[in-house]
Order: sequence, then C-alpha cells, then structure tokens
Amino acid sequence: MKRHYWYVIITYIAMQLSSFIGVPLLHALGIGQSAKSPIEAAKIASGYWAVISFLAALIIILWLLRGVRDERGMRQLPLASSSMWAISGVFLALIAQSIAANIEWRLLGIEPGSENTRQIIDIIRLTPLLVIVASIIGPILEEIVFRKIIFGSLYEKYHFWPAALVSSLLFAIAHMEPEHLLLYTAMGLTFAFLYAKTGRILVPIFAHVTMNTFVIVVQILLADELEKMMRQAGLPLALWRLWL
Repeated sequence: MKRHYWYVIITYIAMQLSSFIGVPLLHALGIGQSAKSPIEAAKIASGYWAVISFLAALIIILWLLRGVRDERGMRQLPLASSSMWAISGVFLALIAQSIAANIEWRLLGIEPGSENTRQIIDIIRLTPLLVIVASIIGPILEEIVFRKIIFGSLYEKYHFWPAALVSSLLFAIAHMEPEHLLLYTAMGLTFAFLYAKTGRILVPIFAHVTMNTFVIVVQILLADELEKMMRQAGLPLALWRLWL
C-alpha cells in the first residue's frame, strides 16, 4: 500500500477518535448550554464536533489524494455506463440491505432496527448541520477508505472475493454494531461490486450518498410510522444509515 494511503487511513482513524477530545471541548466552550438536559447537551456538542471533524478529515484526505487516478487492476467503463450503474447501485444497495435484514430477523432472530441510526437521527434533529455529514461527507470518506484504499489495494493482489470480503468485514466492524455484521457486510459487498464493475470510485460514492440521504429523509419524516409499518407488513424495512 502506498504511503499516502496509510496517511489517509491514519487521518480517518484520528477523526473517529477525536470525539473523545472534541466533544468535551465544545461542551466546555458552551455549545449545548441551552439544551433541556445534560444528555441533550452532549448530543448537540457531538453533532457539531462531527461536522467539524468530518469536514476537516475530508479536506485533508482529498489533499492527500490530489492527483491520484490509479484504479488499479480495474477496467473503467464509459461514463454513460458508469452513470447507469451508479443509479442502479442505489436499488442494489437497498435490495442487499433488505435481504440481509430479513436473514438477520427470520433466521438469526435479530430484531430489525439500528440503535446507531436512531441516535444519529436524534442528533440531526438537534443539530441539523449533521445531515451533511450523515448523508454526504460520511459516505464519501467511507468509500475512499474502505473501497478505494482497502478494497482496491487487496483487489490488485487477490482479486474480487477475498478483497471484497475483507474490506466489507472491516467496513461492518467499523460501524460497531456486531449484531448487524451481516447487514453491513452485505452493503460493503454491494459497493465493492459497483467499484470493481465500473472502475470508478464515484459510482459507489453516488450510490452510498443517495441511499444514506434517502434513509435519513424517510426516517426523519416517517419516524413515528416506521416501526408500525414494519410490524404490519411482517417484514423489516431495512432502512439503515451506514456510518459511524
């Protein structure tokens, strides 16, 4: 792996760990003082720090990758075909998500729903700026780290399945919801397929960003109805936010 790729991974990890310092700092500076409770204040500070840290990480990572165009071992499809795969990828991701959620629920007995997603939606309601991170910046960073760098580096040596499985498992573990390891791995495999199929990292980025935006909009607008819909339909509507 090239040295600047290691710098990107270090930047990403540092960004994730920075909340242990950044959130208390913002809280000490008075961010969230108008909150109704200490828990709400912590969520507000967390939301603002996420915006700051993710934006800073994106700027640094894009600077580290300036001029990099090496889609190693991948044949690039024409732009028109890649655009079709980008749009189709949104539906592929939702289908993979639904299948994995059904397997978790029906075969493994894991209740549908994500505590991670619920917490993020709660914070978005308190700090609306966080929607930019959850729907756009977060997915871009994840695709750069887990698909372009990790999957791409492994794909160059070991081809699709070993590279896709390893990078997707790491992607799943990074979400820190072990009960949904299958679901996040399925998502990672879908995005890895889109990247390998088109040779363009912008394709899984588009699919990931669009899917996350859709999920967030639906959960914010229909939050009170989602659980009722899932129970009435008898199916877990696998609407997940794939970040954090």
